[in-house]
Amino acid sequence: MSARSAAVAWESLLRAQVHLMRQFEAAKDFRPLSSREYDVLFTLSGSGRPMRLRDLNTHVLLTQPSLSRMVDRLAAAGWVQRTVADDDGRGVVISLTPAGARLQQAIGRRHVRSIAARIDPVLTEDEQTTLAELTSRLKSAAPAPERKSDD
Repeated sequence: MSARSAAVAWESLLRAQVHLMRQFEAAKDFRPLSSREYDVLFTLSGSGRPMRLRDLNTHVLLTQPSLSRMVDRLAAAGWVQRTVADDDGRGVVISLTPAGARLQQAIGRRHVRSIAARIDPVLTEDEQTTLAELTSRLKSAAPAPERKSDD
């Protein structure tokens, strides 16, 4: 294996993701949210429990200050709520509100249909399974980077 083949594979993966995200955004998959706002709701939904801001930050591509401002906007809209952590009066936990959960589910259903419309004609079910396995291996192969905790 060579560094060149790794770079080509990475570039291909990144460009495919960018290309598809532009299509999803052009189709307004995430309306009335941005894709990054939806990612926050999706991550909270998948966690099954409130998350500390620093833990939520490890799952999204935003800086801590940007995420904090976004959470403030989502809270003002009534889609998430910020509360003081039970085990630490200085910590903040974020959770979906019932309205936020409904919005995430509605957007999620629309987005899944959009994903299928773009991927099913191109990749077989076996290829989709292989792609999911390969990206899971990439994700689990290296530890998550350390982030500064400001929550």
